[in-house]
Amino acid sequence: MNDTQTPADLSELPPADDPLADLQDDTDSAAELAALAAERDDYRDRFMRALADAENARKRAEKDRREAENYGGSKLARDMLPVYDALNRALEVAGDEQRANAAALIEGVELTLRELEHVFARHGIRILAPEVGDRFDPQTQEAMFEAPVPGTTAGEIIQVMVHGFMLHDRLLRAAQVGVSSNPGA
Repeated sequence: MNDTQTPADLSELPPADDPLADLQDDTDSAAELAALAAERDDYRDRFMRALADAENARKRAEKDRREAENYGGSKLARDMLPVYDALNRALEVAGDEQRANAAALIEGVELTLRELEHVFARHGIRILAPEVGDRFDPQTQEAMFEAPVPGTTAGEIIQVMVHGFMLHDRLLRAAQVGVSSNPGA
């Protein structure tokens, strides 16, 4: 075909560039890019939330593990407190005559009580031993009675019935005490 001849068949002509088609393609590409960016942002948001959830679950599991380690034996510890009380009472009621006649037995009770105290200490159990004359602390003590005792002030401990116990930072058992209710003070 020469320059002056026209093609007999129009299908042989190369397609003409349609400027509207290019504009439509650009609009479709921009919309597609925006949709992909929104989808990417959604996936990024989901990923960040999943990471935060996983970190929170790890921290919660670590906290639960520490609590189980520290406080898992609290039931057994509570069950051992009457043993401590019984050994303490045995030593308190032993008079001079019993101490002279059964010195070895008294020494055995004292050694057993000391060993129990060491076991308590190894496992984070602290003995709360208020003294007569101390101020009543409702956080760690339980008032079993109140009585007006001369020479004391209101809220002062006048008798200690049993010691209290802390397991790490938790109260295992409150000390049971008698408290002065002296109205004059």
